[in-house]
This record gives sequence, C-alpha cells and structure tokens, in this order.
Amino acid sequence: MYAAVRRYEGVTDPAEAGRRVSEGFVPLIRQIPGLLAYYWVDAGNGVMISTSVFEDEDGAHESIKKAAVFVRDHLAPLLPNPPQVMSGQVVAFA
Repeated sequence: MYAAVRRYEGVTDPAEAGRRVSEGFVPLIRQIPGLLAYYWVDAGNGVMISTSVFEDEDGAHESIKKAAVFVRDHLAPLLPNPPQVMSGQVVAFA
C-alpha cells in the first residue's frame, strides 16, 4: 500500500473547500485504480489535510497529479499557499 498526504495551510474557507472537494474531487479520485481510502480533514486554524491510500505507488502518484490540477482549477482562492506533499509506502496500519 502507498499513501499520499497533502497539507494545506492558510485555508480561507474550510467549509467551502470541503464542499468543493466532496462534490468535485472525490468523484475524480474514485476513478483512479487501486483507491483504498480518501480523507479530507479540517485540522483547524486554517489547516486542511488530505490523505489518500492506494494499493500501489502509481495510484498515489496519480492522486497527487489530479489534486494539483483540481486545486489550481477549483480551489486556488480558498487554498492560497502551496501544499506540503508527501507520499510513501505504508509500513504499518490497523
């Protein structure tokens, strides 16, 4: 399994960002083969975190690409700062 994590800081409207992700990005990421889980989390204080888990590395990297395009096209005013992006092999899980 592989995971991709993106941390967004300075989010101007977390509720609207969540709505746009739910309605627009979730259908896109569901199309990526091997998706096991996706989460969009409001961590408070203008921080939001997305986590996607895939069966393989290709899926995780594809999600990073799709997220970048979606943010650019649909979320840029709400997510003014570039995200911190991390990905890697899952080595423990429950």
